[in-house]
Amino acid sequence: MLPLSLSPSLLLPTTRPRARASNAFRAPRMDRESRISSFFPPLLHRDLALELASLMESRLGSHLLPSSVPDNVKSFQNQAGTSVGSLDIRYGAPGSSIDFLLESWLHCKVPTGSIDITTLLAYQNDSTDAPHFNLEFIQAGPTSLVLLLDLIPRRDLSFCPDYIDRFYQRTNLDKSRHDLEKLPQVVPYRSPSLYIRSIWSPTAILVNINCGEGGAKQMEEIINLTIASAAKEVLGIWLESCVGAGTGTEIGQEERDYMVRRDRVVKLKSIEIDLCTNLPRLFDSDIANRVIAEIQKACAR
Repeated sequence: MLPLSLSPSLLLPTTRPRARASNAFRAPRMDRESRISSFFPPLLHRDLALELASLMESRLGSHLLPSSVPDNVKSFQNQAGTSVGSLDIRYGAPGSSIDFLLESWLHCKVPTGSIDITTLLAYQNDSTDAPHFNLEFIQAGPTSLVLLLDLIPRRDLSFCPDYIDRFYQRTNLDKSRHDLEKLPQVVPYRSPSLYIRSIWSPTAILVNINCGEGGAKQMEEIINLTIASAAKEVLGIWLESCVGAGTGTEIGQEERDYMVRRDRVVKLKSIEIDLCTNLPRLFDSDIANRVIAEIQKACAR
């Protein structure tokens, strides 16, 4: 999913951007790591996401086409400089099971401090019914972090026990969730959207980590050890068990058509609930519309 957890009050920038803010920022063409390190403050969760994004691209290699996202979507900000963002999308190459990869990076100054949202999504096409990959970090300060990590199912699990066994039981995905939930700083996270709650798998890692006042060092240790281990484990399982020929289960054409419709609804509904509402609060309408249009184009394929 895309960032679905923030209340409107939290997303109000400290200064409202003036009109025509899209002309205020022209980032030079550069690779991902240079772009993110140049325009975003350093954060451990962002460093981890950069590592995972690079691993994903290097492993998928020929499965992906080069990015065609415009430079003014890869890097954008409001005129006041209180909100900075970056979006990139890479489509799957012909013959690949990948529909598209999406990465989104947001940094927003708010009255209470700042909010940083980092999202990595990998959607598959109808050549397989294997799950999608979802990773999202939402950080509202040095001691508070929400982690949403899942292989999103593409079948109705109550009707497909073999699907649960193949992608969730035999891969031991639940272990990472159990390890995180043992930590005293971790409590379950509940999305405010009932629709979004219905999308996750039974093994989804949906947690809110709060280390309390003075707990920044503790948060660093949790990210470097437990979260990094869980994220790399889940991504590794997805790359090994869910990508490429022979990874899915055999399904008939009617089931495949239903899966395609279901995928499209899930993707477009996520945008409707999240980005179409939240991006205009952070950026001028021309910027928000431009970014949303790129995502809608990918989701409507």
